[in-house]
Amino acid sequence: MGQLADPPWLTSDQQCHWRSVMALLMTLPSALDAQLKQESGINTFEYHVLVRLGDRPDGSMAMGELAQLTQGSPSRLSHAVTRLERAGWIERQGGASRCVNARLTPAGREKLVESAPGHVREVRRLVIDQLTAEQLASLGTAARIVAETAEPHLASTLGRRSDAPVSSGGLVSSGGSGCVEEPGCTELPGGPEIAPHAEVPAQAEV
Repeated sequence: MGQLADPPWLTSDQQCHWRSVMALLMTLPSALDAQLKQESGINTFEYHVLVRLGDRPDGSMAMGELAQLTQGSPSRLSHAVTRLERAGWIERQGGASRCVNARLTPAGREKLVESAPGHVREVRRLVIDQLTAEQLASLGTAARIVAETAEPHLASTLGRRSDAPVSSGGLVSSGGSGCVEEPGCTELPGGPEIAPHAEVPAQAEV
């Protein structure tokens, strides 16, 4: 296999835009993380674990699928689920073919309902309210193109509109939206059943 040719250097304009992208990647996640930790005692990754489970009517999902949807490694997800389980917000259950599911408890749904408003407020303060509708649409389109280039499987989960089908949990439903439904297995201890869930704000998933 021959040596790859050196790529062309970035132009001045490209460098300027790329530095802005890098600044966004370094500052926005930490700002969102800080708000959730301060107000809710959870980090951004743990919040999105709760959101993804809350998106299912029964609050249950295979650990492998959950890792894919949250963009977390199996070890990172296992660590987060362990912490959320200790807090009483998630339970582990045995699934089909010895797979293990993570399932949101009633207390976990209450935690999601409690945490969502502050997170949405911070998303609005930092991003939504700083941009015009046209700027936001352009940012969303550009971000989706880059994200799907880096992780092609995201094409099935990104770009859902707010008028997409909504589950009984109040979050955008995976039904009919093309969300990944491939099961995943992680050998972990199971857990008991949970009671019917409470309503979760539709804007929790941001």
